[in-house]
Amino acid sequence: MTPKIDAHQHYWEVSRGDYDWMSPDDPILARRYMPVDLAPSLEKHGIARTVLVQAAASVEETEYMLGLADASETVAAVVGWVDFETPDHLRHLERLARHPKFVGVRPMIQDIPDVDWMLRDEVQWGYKAVIDLDLTFDALGFPPHLENFLTLLTRYPDMRVVIDHSMKPRIRDHAKGPEVFGQWAEGMSRLAERTRACCKLSGLVTEAAEGWTLDDLRPYAGHVLAAFGPERVMWGSDWPVCQLRASYDDWRAAAEALMAPLNEQERGEIFGGTAIRFYRLEV
Repeated sequence: MTPKIDAHQHYWEVSRGDYDWMSPDDPILARRYMPVDLAPSLEKHGIARTVLVQAAASVEETEYMLGLADASETVAAVVGWVDFETPDHLRHLERLARHPKFVGVRPMIQDIPDVDWMLRDEVQWGYKAVIDLDLTFDALGFPPHLENFLTLLTRYPDMRVVIDHSMKPRIRDHAKGPEVFGQWAEGMSRLAERTRACCKLSGLVTEAAEGWTLDDLRPYAGHVLAAFGPERVMWGSDWPVCQLRASYDDWRAAAEALMAPLNEQERGEIFGGTAIRFYRLEV
């Protein structure tokens, strides 16, 4: 049986002070989250390992996560951050790449006002370095970034890329018109057809409205699966961010229900196999 993997989760210590996107008075997010907090959920669902993903735009947070990974057997890999606007950060990337649990980087593109930032000349060194060091790239953005990500990924076909949170479709706006789904779906299909990128089935509940149902998520999860296929889709909890809309247990149960029509081998890919291959996890 394929080991179960949570391909996207976070730990943080808010007192470190570099989580600029987080409201300090957020009752759910603005608190300390550590491996001991997630352990019961991992054990309940038989999840062997996780991929710990950056949540702050600082090298220091990446080093902090690697320290947590060293101390936690359940963390199989760390996706960190370096400043793509500072070519001198190549030295950090080269140093971090020597850590056995460091697998790749994630620029926080969704938080950058310029939608064309990823195509700027001065940041291209970063993608080339990711390829040269045989690391991975987590693509974090919103539907307006889809076209530029297609340009980027076709420019660098050798870069190992996974699309975070299915590019955050605006599920809460689904009822406003077919274009909400259609424009996102078209962009995702083009990425699936013209690149080798994988896609994370994660973050959907936080893009839905409060009181979401499986029917709200089903068109989006179904399109991801149809476009990429089980061998290029990996499940992630996005814990603790998922708690804005659902507990770990509720999102896991929803994902299992959405994937229930698949056979055992296909479900094994989504809930473990794809992440193991993409991040080259030792489990």
